[in-house]
Amino acid sequence: MSKQTFSMGLLGLILAAALPLAPAAAQERPLVLVVGASAGGTTDRVARGIAKEMGGILKQTVIVENKPGAGGNIAADYVSRSAKDGNTLLVSFSSFSVNASLYKKLPFDPEKDFSPISMLAEVPSVLVARKDFPADSVAGLIQRAKAEPGKYSFAIGGIGSSLHMATASFEMASGIAGLNVPYKGTSPALQDLVGGQVDLMFASAVNVLPLIGSGRIKFLGVTSPEAMPQFPGVPPISGTLDGFASKAWFGMFGPAGIAQDRIAQLNKAVVEGARHDDFVKLIAPEGGAVVTSTPDELADFVARDIERYAKVVEFTGASVD
Repeated sequence: MSKQTFSMGLLGLILAAALPLAPAAAQERPLVLVVGASAGGTTDRVARGIAKEMGGILKQTVIVENKPGAGGNIAADYVSRSAKDGNTLLVSFSSFSVNASLYKKLPFDPEKDFSPISMLAEVPSVLVARKDFPADSVAGLIQRAKAEPGKYSFAIGGIGSSLHMATASFEMASGIAGLNVPYKGTSPALQDLVGGQVDLMFASAVNVLPLIGSGRIKFLGVTSPEAMPQFPGVPPISGTLDGFASKAWFGMFGPAGIAQDRIAQLNKAVVEGARHDDFVKLIAPEGGAVVTSTPDELADFVARDIERYAKVVEFTGASVD
């Protein structure tokens, strides 16, 4: 072998090593979906549901890794710094947008440091009250709260959560001032509501579904634009506050810089997998709906969502170092 032939071969190997991994090469390693929440919660269930579907479509092992903490920021930061081969992705939720304003400083830019893949689902919430609350409707609640500002308490199942933002959005839209009582999760907040220690709260559908017909709490309204079949007789809040809507959302992102053909491949797998009956049935008990998107649509949504929540966070006065 001549020196020239050897040099050309070596140069080819160097150039090949420097090129981004093609989708086929990327599939040789497991695809990891990182979740910024504990196992068992809604975000985790969504991630595990879509992982199952994507694995079959991509013919690739897909695993879920939980990295809870800091409102999802630990997981997001981890993914933003991961390899750009499309094998480490983030399954995130509404706090992805909220945290841009809630936290004084983030170790990443939620718009510049990620490659949007697709939206996954949207889940509305339910406004409930203690069983002896002196109003049976949203209109009655607003009337009472305006007559006695600051008297009635709203349990907050986590600062910066979608339920916190639903509460603040409701106060902004209705012009009322409630006493916000923060909790470490929806379950302890709901427990105190049932016990009568707090007056009101926005709760996820899955948490309050078991209480329908029990008489232990009152159901005042749902945050979806239309009535929810899981809660017969409970009207949309928008019937009283025109245009009011609040939904938690779930989406998939990778680090910035993933090759466009890999992004297209991942998006196709998500969109196809989310149509499968098993995934649809997984979302339905939450009162939610499967919602997919193109990468560009998700990027536009996040940009608008960050702007919208900046106003809500400012209204709450909440801030995290």
